[in-house]
Amino acid sequence: MSKLREALRELPEPVFADLLESDDAYLLVVDLPGASAETTDVRLERGRLQIEARREKAADPEFSYVEEDRPLFLDAEIPLPPDATHENGEAEMDRGVLTVRLPKRVAAPEHTIPVSDA
Repeated sequence: MSKLREALRELPEPVFADLLESDDAYLLVVDLPGASAETTDVRLERGRLQIEARREKAADPEFSYVEEDRPLFLDAEIPLPPDATHENGEAEMDRGVLTVRLPKRVAAPEHTIPVSDA
């Protein structure tokens, strides 16, 4: 899980994220001010969570930008622990806060494998 913590520290400066863990799931909470469910894509590829979000900025037409420090796009790739799974995963956006819940894979039950003489 240390790779995941390191990846969260490497997110672009305007992005803040929290990682929570329970016995059966991981919860990732990402602040994406200005983004909405319609402008955010979340997918899981090869053990990495891909988040692409676009901010909606509407400037008053009477004004023009002197300085623009709020990026319009966010593209983040976060490595996940090996026991995280997309099955029954959920993502929700509420007022610019993205919450992604990824269940943990259930460990295979123990089985004894009989050994026979050749």
